[in-house]
Amino acid sequence: MPVSNQSLSIFDIAGSAMTAQSQRMNTTASNMANADSVSGPDGQPYRARQVVFEVDSADGQSTGRVKVARVIEDNSPMRMMHDPKNPLANADGYVAMPNVNVVEEMVNMISASRSYQANVEVLNTAKSLMLKTLTIGQ
Repeated sequence: MPVSNQSLSIFDIAGSAMTAQSQRMNTTASNMANADSVSGPDGQPYRARQVVFEVDSADGQSTGRVKVARVIEDNSPMRMMHDPKNPLANADGYVAMPNVNVVEEMVNMISASRSYQANVEVLNTAKSLMLKTLTIGQ
């Protein structure tokens, strides 16, 4: 849903970032789970997917919620593995494998996890500050 002209709270922004990072972690987990899938339901090797974020802000605002704009397929070439006995091998004995780079996916997972945790800390700090503000003057 589009952002209204009213100001967003830190809870709106951090919460939306956590939701976006959660989808990024799920997509990364799916990539890793399919890293060795020679053939999917369509008969083709799995293609890695990447999450694209964007700012969901009101007109003229420089800040806003984080939203997942789309999930795209990675167009990098498939890995070719030499396995001449595999029935899916080409004439040269190579089988097309998913274009998932497990090392990159692990880095992506760690990054998403740390971003998620940083937003949890933002929420905890904001909550703590609000509670301390309520005690001023008592």
